[in-house]
Amino acid sequence: QVQLVQSGGGLVQPGGSLRLSCSGSGRAFSSLPMTWFRQAPGKERAFIARISGSGIAREYADSMEGRFTVSRENDKNTAYLEMTRLEPEDTAVYYCGTGRRWTVRPSEIEVWGQGTQVTVSS
Repeated sequence: QVQLVQSGGGLVQPGGSLRLSCSGSGRAFSSLPMTWFRQAPGKERAFIARISGSGIAREYADSMEGRFTVSRENDKNTAYLEMTRLEPEDTAVYYCGTGRRWTVRPSEIEVWGQGTQVTVSS
């Protein structure tokens, strides 16, 4: 089974950028979609973006498109979430997740990364 390890995140000033990484183990990585979510304090885990195993299909939540970009390098077993023009409202724990279903629902994700904190503050 694929295991996911996240890196990146941290403290960034408003208007800044960050790139999150999600590295997977196992030969199945390139066949599985990768979905990114975030969870702010007191809120439910929310869909950000997803990318198909091949990297051809990509989809974004309406509020993220244009600021966030999802990508992957299957030869490195790694997916990325590039975030630009960050705002304090983007402060949250960010998660990558995968599974057999092409889904935006957290309940249908089978394997999660450990999560990484992103704080946008001056």
